[in-house]
Amino acid sequence: MAAAKQLPAHESAAFPDGFGGVCYAFCMELLLSETEARVLGALIEKEITTPEYYPLSLNALLNACNQKSNREPVMNLDEDGVRKALRSLTDQYLVRSASGDSRVAKYEHRLNELYNFDRHEIAVLCVLLLRGPQTPGELRTRCERMYAFEDLDAVHSALNLLMRREPPLVKVLPRQPGTKESRFLHLLSGDVSPSTAPDAEASVDREPAIVGQTERIAQLEGEVAELRRELETLREQFAAFQKQFQ
Repeated sequence: MAAAKQLPAHESAAFPDGFGGVCYAFCMELLLSETEARVLGALIEKEITTPEYYPLSLNALLNACNQKSNREPVMNLDEDGVRKALRSLTDQYLVRSASGDSRVAKYEHRLNELYNFDRHEIAVLCVLLLRGPQTPGELRTRCERMYAFEDLDAVHSALNLLMRREPPLVKVLPRQPGTKESRFLHLLSGDVSPSTAPDAEASVDREPAIVGQTERIAQLEGEVAELRRELETLREQFAAFQKQFQ
């Protein structure tokens, strides 16, 4: 549950919901469950990648949480679990109902109202929520659909902004044996480092292979993103060519 600093009476009266679009006096110490983090991450992702279908109905949100791509770990949530997470996130001012004239209840996140994120910040935070601790290289590739980072320096810039928030929203983890890059962890679920394997020696022996697989997956994801961009360019060129004969 979130712990919020009480606003002065004159500031609270200025905002119908108790806070404005950018209100840094609202300092939150969040401790999201795994399900709440998945729900919040799914809402952020779909707002950016499929805005035409956002806000999300309960069924659409359930599918987004349980999808097998771009998720780690893959989850199998049910409607009751997602509803419970939505109630908790609503109590923490992170989510609200946005049904409007629709008869179907729909939901949207409120992170930008609380933190006024730049696009590159919220893209990084979203991927950390959906896929756990990652290196800057992995983040650059996996953020492609939400924000195209020019280089790793740009990723580090976004991470540094998130780490300098008050309270910090991201931290760097100790570098694992056999790795070249440190991983970064979001702090919306508390400052809890990933659990270590009981057999440390065996874990170290497997590390090079795991790192190689991760880097290969990240490379393939980047190649797929590039192919998608090229395909979209070809489609646009073909459409322009067709218009010449109409």
